[in-house]
Amino acid sequence: MKNERAGAGESPLEGWPLILGYLGVILMLIGGVILLPLVVLAAYPEEAGEAKYFVLPGTAAILIGYMLGLHLRGREHGRLHKHQDTVIVVGAWALAILLCAAPFVLTGRYNFTQAVFECTSGWSTTGLSVVDVTQTPHIFLLYRSVMLFFGGVGLVLVMLCVLSDSYGMRLYSAEGHPDRLLPNLAASARTILAIYAGYILAGTALYMVFGMDWFDALNHSIAALSTGGFSTRAESIGYYDSPAIELVTVLLMLLGSTNFLAHLYLLRGRLKNFFGYCEVRFSLFATALFTPLLAGLLLAGGLADALPRAVRDGLFQTVSCLTTTGFQSVPGFGGWPAPLLLSMILLMLAGGGTGSTAGGIKQFRVCIMLKDALWTLREKLDHRRVVRTHAVRRPDGVETLDWRGRSEVSSFILLYLMVFALGSFVLSCFGYPLADCMFEFSSALGTVGLSTGITAYDAPAAVLWTETAGMLLGRLEIYVVFLAVIRTAGDAKSGLLGALARVRKREWK
Repeated sequence: MKNERAGAGESPLEGWPLILGYLGVILMLIGGVILLPLVVLAAYPEEAGEAKYFVLPGTAAILIGYMLGLHLRGREHGRLHKHQDTVIVVGAWALAILLCAAPFVLTGRYNFTQAVFECTSGWSTTGLSVVDVTQTPHIFLLYRSVMLFFGGVGLVLVMLCVLSDSYGMRLYSAEGHPDRLLPNLAASARTILAIYAGYILAGTALYMVFGMDWFDALNHSIAALSTGGFSTRAESIGYYDSPAIELVTVLLMLLGSTNFLAHLYLLRGRLKNFFGYCEVRFSLFATALFTPLLAGLLLAGGLADALPRAVRDGLFQTVSCLTTTGFQSVPGFGGWPAPLLLSMILLMLAGGGTGSTAGGIKQFRVCIMLKDALWTLREKLDHRRVVRTHAVRRPDGVETLDWRGRSEVSSFILLYLMVFALGSFVLSCFGYPLADCMFEFSSALGTVGLSTGITAYDAPAAVLWTETAGMLLGRLEIYVVFLAVIRTAGDAKSGLLGALARVRKREWK
């Protein structure tokens, strides 16, 4: 691999033509995302007047992206320096959010803060919303689902379906995809997209069989598999009051929160690899543990009228929280007892699988943390000096962990909890109950989408921006955002100092 450190005489901004080129390609993709909802006008021609809000920003993104993409010509002779891959990823997501906010702003129904919040929620597959779905045109409802679709798989991954080079794996990993399914990266990206789309089509068909119309079925299938939680109904999945629809949703949510590599083994019939994976085991264990717990708390709190209903809602909300989807089968969470909220907060913090569409700390890290605690206890109880191997099971085999790997996991979890505490504190400054604040920000940071009512159209701007920051940090896993900001600031400083040095040199001459 090419040296990532800038040597003597190299420009500190040497990697930026490549950065701009990659962002140009992604801008073209974003333009396509903005224009894609226009296809719904074939079914709802009465909404043709809404098309103008999409055409201008979509076309502008494609044209600007094409011009920037010209920087990728001869990219084999360029190089990215250390952490500049994170600049591309964070820049891509920032552009996607800001440009996709334009149609909302152009309608005049939403201000800039509300539009950015809604699009951050969509791209991060969170599902928190300030939109009144009962008054929103179909084209905007589909637009939200389109953002969920591409946000779930990731912009960089979609780009790599058609563009693969020496920096592809770095970008792929920086966006939260630690596993490569196939030796060829572009083939891996296309395989993930194919699996993803296949599940969505299957989910849509099942929803229609059980009574949804095609539009609701498509939107809910995308939202469930992307673990996004945007619904076309104000009551979410609870609107249908259908055990069959809830079961389909549970299956889609579990599939969406499962590592894409595990999906490949599942589809190939290698069930031992799939069910042996530590995240799959953790997910099944947590579901089995929290379903009766939530059911009991629902009954005790008078929030369910009978045991079957309590178990049904307990299972659905357990899976919805754990997979960070954010669908609900109950009317709301405002005024719920603290034990219920705390149980759901724990599930939202844990989150789904690595390399999936889900958010949260991620189950792989939680497994390592729990195992590490067990390993430490065992070593303290064992007086003999025994060298033990610390390992966890992945879909493709057993991974041995050294002290460095365990330390990185512990550091990430500590940082995640610090961000969670800070965000909860900021929300509490606006007078909301602490339990509600913890629930709301864990929902934002974990990219879940459940709400106690704090998130609303008329919520204070500072509340929405706090949650927006939480959603972005949660989706890109904190470190990536921090590294991108630090690298960009460093490059800007070096560029400025270099420019001043050149000016002074000319003055001396």
